[in-house]
Amino acid sequence: MTDKTTHFGYQQVDWDEKQRRVAGVFDSVADSYDLMNDVMSLGIHRLWKRFAIEQSGARPGQRILDLAGGTGDLAAGLARRVGSEGCIVLGDINARMLAVGRARLLDQGISGNVEFVQANAEILPFPDASFDCVTIAFGLRNVTDKAKALTSMYQVLKPGGRLLVLEFSQPVLPGLKQAYDLYSFKLLPLMGRLIARDADSYRYLAESIRMHPDQHQLLQLMQGAGFEDCDYHNLSGGIVALHRGYRY
Repeated sequence: MTDKTTHFGYQQVDWDEKQRRVAGVFDSVADSYDLMNDVMSLGIHRLWKRFAIEQSGARPGQRILDLAGGTGDLAAGLARRVGSEGCIVLGDINARMLAVGRARLLDQGISGNVEFVQANAEILPFPDASFDCVTIAFGLRNVTDKAKALTSMYQVLKPGGRLLVLEFSQPVLPGLKQAYDLYSFKLLPLMGRLIARDADSYRYLAESIRMHPDQHQLLQLMQGAGFEDCDYHNLSGGIVALHRGYRY
């Protein structure tokens, strides 16, 4: 054990404890994850993910790593773009989420060009310069050491490859923050209790968003990991942002 602490939502926990707690959250919500995403975002998460796939530049024959790939939304879209000669590696630290993702992709008839790997984003089990693109959607905020994870992502990218980080961020439109806070801390846990039978996990979701680096802070973290030409696009008034950076 280390003496360092970090945040789990608004709680301070031992550095080594966060990963176990996050695993418990996703073990709990795995089966209702997709339904809750649709309810929470009124389906808009599909548009955010579609935009990320478009920004990936994915082409036939490429090899792409989709981290924290969960139930496979990005992996499915990317797999169609890289075709039979390409490969999508869906990586997730949580075995339960990985199993749900595998089942979903099989149901969609996607199997031949997708691999599934249980992987910790902080210590990726791939050789240097293995991928044309790395994506991580709504997963980075759950990583304990974000700087270490970004460095690991940088290392597995080929020269010229790009990283895309799709993540909840900080609202930038006037008046949106107040409405978003009300929704996040009142309605979200209630929906979690009614639909997923788990209010606590969705309370953690709301808290983890507030503790995550904002748009500019995440940009700086990416630059610190070695990424160049970094930028970001605010989506839905900054509720979500897509960050992009390159390894040259």
